[in-house]
Amino acid sequence: MALLITKDCINCDMCLPECPNSAIFEGKKVYEIDPNRCTECVGFYPEPTCIAVCPINCIVLDLAHIEDQITLMHKFEQLNIICR
Repeated sequence: MALLITKDCINCDMCLPECPNSAIFEGKKVYEIDPNRCTECVGFYPEPTCIAVCPINCIVLDLAHIEDQITLMHKFEQLNIICR
């Protein structure tokens, strides 16, 4: 599933450069995550880097966008045009 930044975000800019899929962007009030680009770092890292660097733990699973590991890997491949 994709990740979600809650309203508790303090716009500290820690997560933005960490996203390998450029899924994080500045929203109207807080940073937001594009669920179509978020792979929870599958294909890049063992854990989501945005969660690891967030100083206030405001990044959670987005229950509106449930995806399994296979789906996340497929999304990673589509975003990064992996040729086999």
